Amino acid sequence: MSFSFILAKIAIPVICFQCVCNSENQYLLKNTFKGHYLKNMKNKSYNIAVLQLDLNNTTDNNLKKCVSWVKDAAEKGADVAALPELCSSHYFCQSEDVKNFDLAEDLYGPSFKAFCSLAKELGIVIVVPFFEKRMRGIYHNSAYIIDADGTVSGLYRKMHIPDDPGYYEKFYFTPGDTGFKSFNTQKGNIGTLICWDQWYPEAARLTAMQGAEVIFYPTAIGWLPGEKAEYGQKQYEAWRTVMQGHAVANNIYIAAANRIGLEQFIPGTEGIEFWGQSFISGPQGEILAQASSGKEEILIAEVDPAHLEDVRRNWPFFRDRRIDAYGDILKRAIDRE
Repeated sequence: MSFSFILAKIAIPVICFQCVCNSENQYLLKNTFKGHYLKNMKNKSYNIAVLQLDLNNTTDNNLKKCVSWVKDAAEKGADVAALPELCSSHYFCQSEDVKNFDLAEDLYGPSFKAFCSLAKELGIVIVVPFFEKRMRGIYHNSAYIIDADGTVSGLYRKMHIPDDPGYYEKFYFTPGDTGFKSFNTQKGNIGTLICWDQWYPEAARLTAMQGAEVIFYPTAIGWLPGEKAEYGQKQYEAWRTVMQGHAVANNIYIAAANRIGLEQFIPGTEGIEFWGQSFISGPQGEILAQASSGKEEILIAEVDPAHLEDVRRNWPFFRDRRIDAYGDILKRAIDRE
């Protein structure tokens, strides 16, 4: 799979969403007809980028860093760029502390405004994870999918919420209620899941069934330093392998954007060493781009819809699914009679 850094200059005849302000100075979405533009884009290749960053900083500094790195990705030819999970702050879920709710932002708040403006300036799609305050007492781990004209293709709220040592997300996040979605952007049809979602084949399947050509996984995953020597390699390999499996089973591109660095902000704890190693996989599980474990990087690879068509014609997994036999998948467990 070759990489391409030459972008065609294409006029955009139709705006797919409009953002308008109400009396409370909040942004609302207005969905309008997308027109023939997206039809014409259907079979065009496009470049995707994942940004691997150290985000152990303040919200203001992280926003400036993310904006700068997205600009760099665009300069390198990215048509779609994805940031790591909860990119506006350090990973605060290492403890249960009500003060951390102050890090959340209202829907259509600072991240939204900054990246809508940036997407329009650069002419690229941006996947922007953020800590969402939906209302008093309801918070989500969310992501905007901002289209290349600076409007919004959609919103995804993380569906699977973990509760593990150092990852106390159930304290902070209400499980998402958006369902699994694919977003038909001006560059391509993309899906977005978030971190813990990556362990669930059902999430990838339902996203792919809606036409996604690529699934992005903004992520914040790493080692507890005391466990790294014994379990670290197995943990990392399991993480990458399960997503490669989603790529194969769904004949789809996969792009995981992780953070890096040791985040040790709670006194008396060892913190989390985020393991980086972001990657992009092709529709047969092949690794197209791979980052290191300790360096900030931009990965870029090409998504080729014609190649997806070819793979699915030769590996027709969707054709052979026995949907008549899967009813029990909706049960928590299958009890023996």
